[in-house]
Amino acid sequence: MDAAAARPQRDTARRKGWGRLLLRVAILVLAFAAMAGFSVVLAKVTLTPSPASEELVKSNLHPGRSLRQYAEDYTFLAACKQAGGNLVLGMPFGILLPILVPRRLRMLRMFLLTVAVIVLVELVQGAVVRGRAFDVDDVILNTAGALLAYLLVGRRLSHRYHVLAEDPERAPADGPKAAPRTKPKPRTKPKPRPKAAPRRAGRPAPAWSRLRHGVRRRIARGRSRKR
Repeated sequence: MDAAAARPQRDTARRKGWGRLLLRVAILVLAFAAMAGFSVVLAKVTLTPSPASEELVKSNLHPGRSLRQYAEDYTFLAACKQAGGNLVLGMPFGILLPILVPRRLRMLRMFLLTVAVIVLVELVQGAVVRGRAFDVDDVILNTAGALLAYLLVGRRLSHRYHVLAEDPERAPADGPKAAPRTKPKPRTKPKPRPKAAPRRAGRPAPAWSRLRHGVRRRIARGRSRKR
């Protein structure tokens, strides 16, 4: 009877396990595909030559210099477009990388991978692509966009995926048997200490006690005489 009753539970657990596995694979494939598409877009945006701006673009190794230039020389809309574009360009890193990397220290892994990829792209821009230059402010803005996307979306999304990826602990078919409850032992009251036996009337007092009482009597007699 127990084996027959446990068989439907086993079948249900197997179906759920296969469903979870297929869902994990589907999410992982979608994440890889989205990351590949984003890589193509990133390459087109950052590695496309721009000969017209070759004389205007210069390398920037000082953090904040390009941001000050946006604020001083650009219009408000142009500055928002330039800075906001760099922020948006880094956001897919904060959404897709936490799913692809292990759960442990996923924020740190995402941050390091984002910085490594962006620095590599900027170095290729400055060394190979015409009209492009290395800009440390672009690295800062892209990384800030990745962190912002991670805090808003990527953290919750990756948490759900990794929780789904973890296999639940397999319990026995019959279910865990509860251990019998043991009744608490009653507290035993401490045994009273045996009282000292009273002195017998005929037993003489110790010598020290007799001497002390004698001294007290003499002092009392001397005081009464002085009065």
